[in-house]
Amino acid sequence: MSTVLTWSALFLASVGLFLSSWIGITAPNMALYPLSVAAPEVSPWLLGLNAIAGLLALAVRPGWQKWLALACGSLGLLISALPLAQLPATVQRSTATLEATLGTDYIQPISPQLQNQWRSQPFSLVDVFRGIPLRPVRVTAAIPFAAPASVPLTLNVYRPLQSGLYPTVVMVHGGAWRSGSPNDHESFNRYLAAQGYTVVAVSYRLAPTYRFPAQLEDVQTALQFIRQHATEYDIDVNRLVIMGRSAGAQLAKLVAYQPDAPPVRAVVSYYGPVNLERGYYDLPNPDPIDAQTVLQDFIGGPPPDFPTQYQQASPWNAVRPNLPPTLLIYGDRDHVVQSKFGRQLAERLRSQQNLALFIAIPWAEHAFDAVFPGVSNQLALYYTERFIAWATRPQP
Repeated sequence: MSTVLTWSALFLASVGLFLSSWIGITAPNMALYPLSVAAPEVSPWLLGLNAIAGLLALAVRPGWQKWLALACGSLGLLISALPLAQLPATVQRSTATLEATLGTDYIQPISPQLQNQWRSQPFSLVDVFRGIPLRPVRVTAAIPFAAPASVPLTLNVYRPLQSGLYPTVVMVHGGAWRSGSPNDHESFNRYLAAQGYTVVAVSYRLAPTYRFPAQLEDVQTALQFIRQHATEYDIDVNRLVIMGRSAGAQLAKLVAYQPDAPPVRAVVSYYGPVNLERGYYDLPNPDPIDAQTVLQDFIGGPPPDFPTQYQQASPWNAVRPNLPPTLLIYGDRDHVVQSKFGRQLAERLRSQQNLALFIAIPWAEHAFDAVFPGVSNQLALYYTERFIAWATRPQP
């Protein structure tokens, strides 16, 4: 029995240290990259695993296995505590940024009923383990809205249970312009719909079969469809927000920043590309997604061969005065779209007298919100729901 306990402690400590190490190590390829994304988000689970391994190691008789298990458990415990250790300062900084941008009284015009449905705090340890509760909503899936080049495009609509006209969030999926669908991040869409929003998740043609500007045109077509069928799908066209993740965030910004864009109240960008030409040459290290290949699939080749397309596909070049307010959320450890590009876009937007709110999550990698109850997504959700409520508040 003692031998079994000893080896169990060593096994758990080794597993805990291996998984926790991805909080500080970035995977060199996409096969391993999910470990780098998920480890910080489930760090409370890892903290518990390492603590259990350490306690087991303390209980076994002395020997090299005991000391190795204690060493692994202690190191794993230290690493897995890093995100939670950084959380208070991140919350303080993000809250100060929100209030400095929107005003300390930004919640006053927002209905108490909606405020009561918000997350009461940026992070809940309970929700990491049980999940973020989701209430019932109506879902209408796979609604066809266009068929460019005979490619069927569809959208999903998430709505509150009661019929009516609701402020609406148009959701553009990510996937490096090469994959993804309106079914992505369904938990987030259901969460917003339960708060009293209509969420419309749209599709677009995918690279490399279809290259820019096909994706931009498809999202623009989706917006036209949404406006034409607003009453049918409980959409208040006067209170639209467009949101995207990664490649979808690039498209969301680009659509909203066009001179002839339909009016939207705000833009929400999660870790979205900003300046495609600079991103082509200024690569993260490591570069697990092979960013240059992704961009060549999307545009058609490298920047010297397609200079106009790179320029037109970059939200950076679409910045001008009188753009919708923009919320930009990035992970500071993002090795797909570096957070510095989001920070620079926020500064550029402000220089043109636009409202821009930039939030950085120090421990987070790209696609951090793939773990819906994870540490980073809870933080992002807390500020996103407040920003969207502020943007779609009734106008006097």
